[in-house]
Amino acid sequence: MKLLTQAIEEQLISNHSRQLAARSRDEVIDFKPVVKLFTPDAGATWLLTELDPDPRIAFGLCDLGMGCPELGYVAMVELETICGALGLPVERDLYFKADKTLSEYADEAAKAQRIR
Repeated sequence: MKLLTQAIEEQLISNHSRQLAARSRDEVIDFKPVVKLFTPDAGATWLLTELDPDPRIAFGLCDLGMGCPELGYVAMVELETICGALGLPVERDLYFKADKTLSEYADEAAKAQRIR
């Protein structure tokens, strides 16, 4: 399965551009996550809101399954090559629909020590 559809990638890149413009005005936009990626056999989850198209670095809430989810950056090439304990690759949650902003997910994940 392709991790990002064209529509998802376009939205992530658009959010990145909008965020850069907002930062130039000393503002920050708290987007809703566009996509949820996860390892079916390793307990890692990523909620991504932005993508810098060159060098394909995404921003979002990253949870490697060790009890300390955090906001940060991840290279898409890494996500495309990661395999869990059973050799399964990262997948996209086809049914994910964000119902809150990234900071709300981050607050919830910090309390739960994982992305729910």
